[in-house]
Amino acid sequence: MEELLKLWQSMGIANLEWGQALMMAVGCGLIYLAIAKKFEPLLLVPIGFGALLSNIPVAGIGGPDGMIGQIYAVGVETGIFPLLIFMGVGALTDFGALIARPSTLLLGAAAQFGIFATLIGAVALNFLPGFDFTLQDASAIAIIGGADGPTAIFLASRLAPDLLGAIAVAAYSYMALVPIIQPPIMRALTTKKERAVVMQQLRPVSQLERILFPFVVLLLCAMLLPSAAPLIGMLMLGNLLRECGVVERLSRAAQNEIINIVTIMLGLAVGSKLSADKFLALETLGILVLGAAAFCIGTAAGVLMGKVMYRVTGGKVNPLIGAAGVSAVPMAARVVNRVGLEEDHHNFLLMHAMGPNVAGVIGSAVAAGVLLALTGN
Repeated sequence: MEELLKLWQSMGIANLEWGQALMMAVGCGLIYLAIAKKFEPLLLVPIGFGALLSNIPVAGIGGPDGMIGQIYAVGVETGIFPLLIFMGVGALTDFGALIARPSTLLLGAAAQFGIFATLIGAVALNFLPGFDFTLQDASAIAIIGGADGPTAIFLASRLAPDLLGAIAVAAYSYMALVPIIQPPIMRALTTKKERAVVMQQLRPVSQLERILFPFVVLLLCAMLLPSAAPLIGMLMLGNLLRECGVVERLSRAAQNEIINIVTIMLGLAVGSKLSADKFLALETLGILVLGAAAFCIGTAAGVLMGKVMYRVTGGKVNPLIGAAGVSAVPMAARVVNRVGLEEDHHNFLLMHAMGPNVAGVIGSAVAAGVLLALTGN
């Protein structure tokens, strides 16, 4: 009888708490959204499965000595996984549209306004009962507005590790909702005439320009904002591997094997932070609301800067491309192209929108560097 009692006490069902069961349901929900609704499946599938594994009673898989807990300690606490993903993103990204029209950097910068507006909003939430965000917490939440998952994870791991799970889920969920969130904002802030503007074809970009670009960006970053150097540095390393033309094997590895393996590990590690005591809190609702606000404000700011450029250039810039300033690459650019085609079936804005889109990747990394410099220890 004693052996049977001991066996029962070692079983998961005897140790299952309601919070763990609820978080396992949340994990299943994330997997469902990834598979059935195609919501960022590359990240939400491993994050959801990581949540399942880390909430299994007794097993301790997500604890400090568990497999996923150790993956988190090695890859996320140190910041290595987000940086390796940034290298892969750099290897996958063509900065030609930005080099051909450098003025679109302003659109990528304007779209980061949502980050800093939401920082103020997160601090203001502390006036409501149940919220207690520090300035570091608010900074980590605000970066969701950049629509850049790896940057959000990198900053949250540095400033607010307890909120990492909620921030990562919010960031990738809103990235998946780009085609739903952005078009109404774009249409509300632009006229039919502005949306129908046909832009001139971009000039060709030489290989020398493409090779020099990573060095110029890294030099400026090192001189002006060293705290952003890890993110910008790995992004530019990946892009140099792509553009130099002599290390094709390394470029392919960064684009495929490395980024794929790290994505699995990163997803599992983030899933380990989806525990009931951290996720099932009023603060999580605040993070989701603030994340949505950050994303909407960033999109609106980019479009408004696009309208300014439309005026300054005498109607040569389509304001819609400003919405691509958030760094959801290439989803935001595709949404811009789709909205443009609705007004004129011959108006292809994809390549024009890629300029502010890739500028947004740089912009979100710079914004993270600013927040890290101002609020980091």
